[in-house]
Amino acid sequence: MSVALVRRGRTAYRDDMTLTLDAPLVSTQWLADRLGADDLVVVDATVVFASTPQGSRPISGLDAYLVDGHVPGAVHGDLLEAFSDPAGRFGFPRPDLGAVARAAQELGIHDGSTVVVYDAALGQWAARLWWVLRAAGVERVAVLDGGLTAWRAEERPLATGHEDAPTTESLTVAERPGAWADRDEVAAVVAGTRDAALVCALSPHQFSGADGSGGHIPTSANLPFGSVIDRESRRFAGSDALTQRADEPGRVIVYCHAGVAAAGLALALVANGADDVAVYDGSLNEWASDPEAPLTTREASPVA
Repeated sequence: MSVALVRRGRTAYRDDMTLTLDAPLVSTQWLADRLGADDLVVVDATVVFASTPQGSRPISGLDAYLVDGHVPGAVHGDLLEAFSDPAGRFGFPRPDLGAVARAAQELGIHDGSTVVVYDAALGQWAARLWWVLRAAGVERVAVLDGGLTAWRAEERPLATGHEDAPTTESLTVAERPGAWADRDEVAAVVAGTRDAALVCALSPHQFSGADGSGGHIPTSANLPFGSVIDRESRRFAGSDALTQRADEPGRVIVYCHAGVAAAGLALALVANGADDVAVYDGSLNEWASDPEAPLTTREASPVA
């Protein structure tokens, strides 16, 4: 049977392809086959770091998107402003549902959309936006496995300059129960009055406090986000520790410094079948701001 190619702008969409998502990760081939589909919204969530007199700080990846190139048709999602609460004190605090809806609709996301998010880093920024959207009730959203690095490595087409968002229709949002954990819940887990596992997504060096950060929240296990990513391809990779944690019953609360690497680990857990995962939004930035909140410094132990 022949397959028709429907031309839309600079891309071609094979009309035998559906936009059904069976997993929270999609391959570069999956996306390439569907570029140009009417209800597909591709979002570049790249954040880059700039050197300042005060040290390295995150800034918008918009310039990289415009100049260095992006997946054709992709719009740029501003994770630092539009998809964070500018009044928040810690890291990249999630915005309220209304703000998420407004920011998503500005990108052309509506109730009929299938959304694919990527970045030019290790996938943690894409995972953060994926989590924000998913937690707001946007069900058909996935992360491009390998992100822009894998797309480039396969010599797939790139576009530069601005892309107009598709026409916006209505978007229904609703808080996904249990997607976020707050300080009170984490404190209850530490106190032993709430049943959940705390998992730190930071490196073993950071987890132990050897970097001077003060260590980790008591009772936590360590499963670094970096351990679930193949550094060369930037694709998510399985590990015995990841499989073991995903297979454990019960609630898992993941955290890092600002809830970004934690979102990447949350994505890996969900992709491996974990069904009750939460991101501690304030993470260590919030926890350590309380001088009475306990921190533990010790070498990382295997995930149990």
